[in-house]
Amino acid sequence: MLHSMILFAAAMALLFAAAHDVAVRTVPNPVSLIVAVAGLGLNAMDGQLLPALFDATLVFAGVWYCWRRGWIGGGDVKLLTACVLLVPQAAVPEMLLGTGLAGGLLALFYVALARVMSPGIWPRPASFVGRVWRAERRRIKRGLSLPYSCAIAAGALLTLYVHID
Repeated sequence: MLHSMILFAAAMALLFAAAHDVAVRTVPNPVSLIVAVAGLGLNAMDGQLLPALFDATLVFAGVWYCWRRGWIGGGDVKLLTACVLLVPQAAVPEMLLGTGLAGGLLALFYVALARVMSPGIWPRPASFVGRVWRAERRRIKRGLSLPYSCAIAAGALLTLYVHID
């Protein structure tokens, strides 16, 4: 029961991270912290704390290098490292592959959006969702960064779904 509650809290945090990243292109630190603490708790309960920390350290080193090169955002580094702690140790390569594939689909989606969006001036929307969509259109038009935490959340959640006992 506790295991399921921890996984549910982590899943909600991942979904929030993805939505927040779409809206403002940041991942709040408390969200990554919630996912990391959930993963640490689950690994401690399963007696896999040290191997999980080792895997997280390796992944952090790799994505930190990508961050230093400007290929990924700092919030994404923290979230991906936290997700490594969350998934079972044997499923880390699967999660990384799933994240990469989801990132590729996300990029294709944004390329397609850029091609079909009509140019012109859009009215200023009153709703929050409308304002987010207007900002997103501007980002797409300018070729700015993708909300990669969506791909990270998809990779982690799909991996957890496959490996839930």
